[in-house]
Amino acid sequence: MTNMTKSSPTPTATDGTPFLEVDNLKVHFPTADGVVKATDGLSFNLERGKTLGIVGESGSGKSVSSSAILGLHRGTNAQVSGEIRLDGVDLLSLSNEEMRLRRGKDIAMIFQDPLSAMHPYYSVGVQLAEAYRVHNDVNRKAARTRVVEMLELVGIPQPDRRYDAYPHQFSGGMRQRAMIAMALINDPTLVIADEPTTALDVTVQAQILDLLTNLQKEFNTAVIIITHDLGVVAEMSDDVLVMYGGRAVEYGPCREVLTHPEMPYTWGLLSSVPDVSADTNARMVPIPGNPPSLLNPPSGCAFHPRCTFRDEVPGDLCTTVLPELEPASRPGHLKRCHLADPDRIYAKQVLPEIAPDLAKEA
Repeated sequence: MTNMTKSSPTPTATDGTPFLEVDNLKVHFPTADGVVKATDGLSFNLERGKTLGIVGESGSGKSVSSSAILGLHRGTNAQVSGEIRLDGVDLLSLSNEEMRLRRGKDIAMIFQDPLSAMHPYYSVGVQLAEAYRVHNDVNRKAARTRVVEMLELVGIPQPDRRYDAYPHQFSGGMRQRAMIAMALINDPTLVIADEPTTALDVTVQAQILDLLTNLQKEFNTAVIIITHDLGVVAEMSDDVLVMYGGRAVEYGPCREVLTHPEMPYTWGLLSSVPDVSADTNARMVPIPGNPPSLLNPPSGCAFHPRCTFRDEVPGDLCTTVLPELEPASRPGHLKRCHLADPDRIYAKQVLPEIAPDLAKEA
């Protein structure tokens, strides 16, 4: 990940070769009131077989960034710049037809709401078969065989019969499994899962996450999982990217970011989640205020209007100077914050309030 400048090196949270490289990505939307900077200089890397969790409040730029990777902003008024390299190929330089051929084959999406993502007038099997035949020169019989195999692989009972069922005849968990089958039917190298467990009960959530993990191991797929749920991130992710106001504010190995966060916004996310530490005395402490306007963002650090620790920073740095995304105290961990000693502040001020038992052990 870079410090948001083209000349800076792009560090990675792991030591392998990046398969997906996003460098200084900007997605801006001109409006009558001005330019909405939905994503403003985002950079990250992802290896084959690894999972990156992207977290943040609604409006932080998570889904807009993933849509840019898929090329879904083409044909809109969005202004997209930067570089998105998949296995060395810059996706932003491809023609619309070249990108269309890659979408669904090399890059696939698991949508948040499979009921609205699937067409209600066609059976689930027909829709999966169509997704397969677009990228493979096979007849209907061969496509049906492939679809039945995939439905069985994702754990749908009686897949041959379910081929002819319609989306509304599937339960929520089965629809999500069908969406996963559709995403993986062409053996893509990159899968983006946008809130894949939001509308599911906790038991089905666990099954879906286990399924994704097992299929990722089998196909060695790179996965981006976009979520509000830090429990999902802790369960699945190798690395985690925290977004706020269209920018990355913290990045690093999942365990490091969740156990030693160094940015007050990340502290706020952790303190807003129940039972994140299994501390029976843990409290939920909501983040005050509202997310920033991407049309008129605050000066300096975008989080400063909501940050209860800005007085720990001397002068007016927080309100006037945008902090760079710089190395934190541990290798591979990056944070965007002016605080000089966030580790100490977190241990002495934040942890005792949200998790007293853990603070005593520390």
